[in-house]
Amino acid sequence: MQLSGAFDDFKRRQSGRLENVEASIDGFQGILDDIAAKEAARVNAGGGAHNARPVDPEYTKLYASWFRYGQDEREVAQANRSGERARINAAMTVGSNSDGGYLAPTEWDRTVLQQLMAVSPMRQIAYVVPTTVNGYTTIWSDRSVGSGWVGETTARPATTTPQVNPVAYTHGEIYAYPFITQTLLDDAQFDVVQWLADTVAEELERQEGIAFLSGDGQNKPRGLLTFAPGGLHAASHPGGALAVVNSGHASQLTADGLINLSYGLKAPYRRNATWLMSSTTAAVIRKMKDGQGNYLWQPVTVAGQPETLLGYPVAIDENMPSVAADALPVAFGDFQRGYVINDRSGVRVLRDPYSNKPYVGFYTTKRVGGGVRDPNAIVLQKVGA
Repeated sequence: MQLSGAFDDFKRRQSGRLENVEASIDGFQGILDDIAAKEAARVNAGGGAHNARPVDPEYTKLYASWFRYGQDEREVAQANRSGERARINAAMTVGSNSDGGYLAPTEWDRTVLQQLMAVSPMRQIAYVVPTTVNGYTTIWSDRSVGSGWVGETTARPATTTPQVNPVAYTHGEIYAYPFITQTLLDDAQFDVVQWLADTVAEELERQEGIAFLSGDGQNKPRGLLTFAPGGLHAASHPGGALAVVNSGHASQLTADGLINLSYGLKAPYRRNATWLMSSTTAAVIRKMKDGQGNYLWQPVTVAGQPETLLGYPVAIDENMPSVAADALPVAFGDFQRGYVINDRSGVRVLRDPYSNKPYVGFYTTKRVGGGVRDPNAIVLQKVGA
């Protein structure tokens, strides 16, 4: 009995110790969870990367100071008094460029890309991939794998093998060169770094939008429409040129032509297909009716949902051609599979206080490429009988 009682007492003491250990673990886990929650809330405050904590806070601070003041004779003269500005460039060697420019902080670069994504129709619907090397390469396969039916003891001869080809998308360099007075830089109470991001994004979007559709590939992307039969890059993709469906009229679009276009795209690609056209073309199509007098273009009935044409969403890009004889005013397809945009990570800024006094210029460059990824994924409507 004494042994049994001693054993029971030992079990109670061990159980108590175990409960204390578990309570301590729970307490530490609660502390860690609280820290993680507070950190996540702080990083995401304001909604997204626009207000996220800088990847390198010290570099970001120096970049903003360099943006306003640079490093000129005035700073050197003030160095003995302040001991700050003359050391800006020396401390920014991590982002230096041989021509005197600097790599923009990561969060600034991210802000520019987010603004481009928000306003660029092609960036919203195409496949966008960032790269850290000079270009982007993918592999194209014709998927021609042979097969056949055989009996239990029938010989199995070799079948055809799919052909595989690399497809490269090299970068072109795009630039913006906005100016602002040094006085405004010195005295402005607004965020001049954000001003540059906004200005650059607006100009880059304008230039990119043109190149993504009609770029000749010379120091710029290869435009979507240049892959049409007879186009500059019709023979550059191993998968061939984009398919073209005539509208059925020498100078106009027709309802039957649009229906033929939609079914000219193979079924696997139609699942995620989108129409692409300009506003002037959309105005023409918006008035079209079917044989029962119903508009082909369906109005939006749910807030935030895109308008649809024949059941598929419509993207408006003002760089698409207008309706005219032999023009290609409408594209239809799965642009995620059909067109790739490759961004070379990093925006570089060269501060120029000398070329146009009393203005300070900010020569800003970015490298971007683009081209058709899968020619089977997009079809074009050509105005013609």
